[in-house]
Amino acid sequence: MGKEKQFFLLKTELAEWSWEDQAANGGITKWDGVKNKQAQKYLKSMRLNDLCFFYHSGAKARRVVGVVTVLREWYSEDDGEGSVDVKAVGEMRKAVDLKEMKADGGLKNFAMFRQPRLSVVPVPEDVWKKVCDLGGGYEGDGREGDDDDDSDEG
Repeated sequence: MGKEKQFFLLKTELAEWSWEDQAANGGITKWDGVKNKQAQKYLKSMRLNDLCFFYHSGAKARRVVGVVTVLREWYSEDDGEGSVDVKAVGEMRKAVDLKEMKADGGLKNFAMFRQPRLSVVPVPEDVWKKVCDLGGGYEGDGREGDDDDDSDEG
């Protein structure tokens, strides 16, 4: 009866908010400061447990480095702006560089390439799966390689 899981990409400047910043303190943060109306519209469309690629932008860091999940849907702030809360799920096993994504024919229609200035972009499920494959998945996705998280043996 519920809505299907949605996927997004959240961009952040490495120097302003890195994956290491996101993963610290339990991995929970308020995703705010989004000024563009289209990007805000995408934030407002996010639902609890939707997944988002965590993307470092900037000249030397254009890559998907991790995955976060929506912990709290859009809420308004006193200043008239709004936010969603996200929580780190896991780091990509291999960061997926922008050049690598652009070189993959299966990603040619990805909205991020058409609207590169948007800081929040929806990601179709087929694109999500392809980027995950390029990165070997992410920690906590249930793929092989998460043994150290699940092992009870000593």
